[in-house]
Amino acid sequence: MTPARFADCLASLRWTRIDLTCALQCQLSWVEAMESGQIEIPEELAAWLERLANCHEVAGIPTQYRDFAGT
Repeated sequence: MTPARFADCLASLRWTRIDLTCALQCQLSWVEAMESGQIEIPEELAAWLERLANCHEVAGIPTQYRDFAGT
């Protein structure tokens, strides 16, 4: 997984680096190093992110609620 795809996956999930850090219970510096390309993204983590991102990309976002005021 490239750093660009890593960032794309996080964007698809609407996760920040902090969200991923919390989910993995790891160090933020490690997540930042993967995102910047300083270290390689482990294959198992890449596959997990791809599966999650693909689910979100396929499911999409319901559009009927845009500009919904709740009244």
